[in-house]
Formats: sequence, C-alpha cells, structure tokens
Amino acid sequence: MSYQFENVRLEKGMYGRSGTGFTKTLEELDPSERYRGTPVEGLDAFQRQLKRFGIRVKGADSDPVEKFFHTTESSVLFPEFVSRAVRQGLEEGGILPDITATVTKFDGMDYRSIASVPTEEEKKLVQVEEGAAIPQTSVRTQENLVKLRKRGRMLVASYEAIRFQRLDLFSVTLRQIGAYIGKMHLQDAIQVLMEGDGNGNPAETVNLSGELTYDALLEFWNKFDPYTMNTLLVGGDTMLKLLRLKEFQNPLTGLNFQGTGTLSTPLGAKLLRTGAMPGGTLIGLDRHYALEQVVGGEVTVEYDKLIDRQLERAAITSISGFAKLFTDASKVLKLGAGG
Repeated sequence: MSYQFENVRLEKGMYGRSGTGFTKTLEELDPSERYRGTPVEGLDAFQRQLKRFGIRVKGADSDPVEKFFHTTESSVLFPEFVSRAVRQGLEEGGILPDITATVTKFDGMDYRSIASVPTEEEKKLVQVEEGAAIPQTSVRTQENLVKLRKRGRMLVASYEAIRFQRLDLFSVTLRQIGAYIGKMHLQDAIQVLMEGDGNGNPAETVNLSGELTYDALLEFWNKFDPYTMNTLLVGGDTMLKLLRLKEFQNPLTGLNFQGTGTLSTPLGAKLLRTGAMPGGTLIGLDRHYALEQVVGGEVTVEYDKLIDRQLERAAITSISGFAKLFTDASKVLKLGAGG
C-alpha cells in the first residue's frame, strides 16, 4: 500500500511559526487520521517522514548522520531529530516531575502566578451553621513576576566529524545534553523551593544543632500539617546519613528499592537524591502543592545551522521557571556540624 508522503513539502519555514512546533505544523499538513488501519498507524507525522526517506534512527542498523542530508527536504528533518533526542534526555531519569504539582506552558519570559495565603483563622475547620457565612479562600495573582530562564548547551562539531556516525550513537550524546539541561532546571527549582520566587515566600528553615536522628525527622515531618511531607530532596552526603539510621535499614525498604528503584522512607516520603542539593541540607515538600513549573515552549535548536550543516556552533536551549504555590508546603532542614 502506498502513502501520500510526497504531498508534504518540507521546508525551513515550518520551524519558524510562532507558538507552533515543527511536528504540530507537519501534523496539520499530514494528519494522522489519514493513516488509521494502515501499517503506519501509531506513528506521528515526523516518524512517518522518517519512513518516507528511509531514515533509521535506532538500533544497530541505524543510518549514519549523513542520511538526513541526501536530499534538501530530508535535511529539514534533522533539527527535529536533534530536538527529540535532547528532550528525551531531559525527561528520562529526571526528578522534576516528582517535585512539581503542575506544569504550565507560557509563551514569554515573565510569568505571574497565583497564590492563596490563608490566615490562621481561615485555616481552622469551622462548622458552618445554617444561614451563617461560608469561610472564604482568597486567590490572587502574585505581586512579582516569575522570571523564566533559558538554559542550554552549545553543540560544537563539524559536519565532517559526525557525518559517518550512526544516529543511534549520536543520539546518546544528544540525550546527555538534555540531561545536563534538566539538571540546570532542577537547580533552579531547588533554589525557588528554598529562597522563594521573589514574592516574599522563602521556605521555613529548621536548624538542627545536633546529629541527624529519626526523632529529628519526625519533628520535621510534624511541621507540615495540614500538608503531607511525601517527598524528601537530599544530596549525597545527607543520603548517606539517612541510610545509616537503623530505621532506614528495614529489609522491606530494601526490597522495595530493588524491585522498583524507588527508595521510600519509614515516614512514607519518597527519597530523592540529587547532586543539585547543597551539602548538609534536606528539603521536605508536599509535591501536590509546593511548586509550579512554567515551561516556555519546546526544546529549541538553531535549525538554520543544522539544516545547512553548519554545526560548528549550534545552540540547543530550553526555557523554564518555577513558582511557589503554597509556601508552607515545603520546608528546609539544615544539618549542623554534628548532623
């Protein structure tokens, strides 16, 4: 069965449309509904174009990079291949989804979030008598803007150096670039959790003067009411101290880690280790209420340079920022010299 791939003309301008990514533009020109009941059902418009030009990007039999440049049209697909590989590295193994309550897409660099800051009186669970006023929850926009930051890496390589490299191998390098960008976004998220987003909402800091003990963790956990401390962010040094506590050496905890790769604490909180955390510091949070991630579009690449094989210096960037939703949903535990 033949497919009407030839009806789609690929050109550079498909990348330059405001608010519309390459794949979305391609999908509008070549809708997936057209392929229902065919062997290519389930592929998106970009993947179908790879098939059109016979470009294999995965596995031991993947094509060399130069396969993208056999025709003028097929070269237009190369920046999207780069973007997807970087995005995969951004997403796989990252812990941002485990600490963000919601993700907002925003086309711009300055974003104003919302906030609800109840008073102690408003936090009380008051019985509403018949005819009495119902307690209110006030939601307002934040006073200060949340600034989004552009994070990225410069891809530096000559076309001659990579043209014969297999696409499967080249994508490993691209995924590593994505993982690095993701770590930079995570550092931004941790800074906002600790210091606030510029709206006078830094996390409450609890200073621990003595050694880190399970009782100290219980006291820290107890400060979260009415929220639940269901996530703990720690660095490598703090992780070692936690794992040396006898309460963390429960055999069931070890079995769960071996089976799922997820380490839960005896408090029921998910324990996440990252090198982006400052030493001697632990962040507890209710991941359902603490943090909003604001994403400014897709991963972007300098498509002109990639299409024209000018890879000597091609920027790959991702824009993201973070806003505190409920200040009391995250707290910081600072370990003392003996902790």
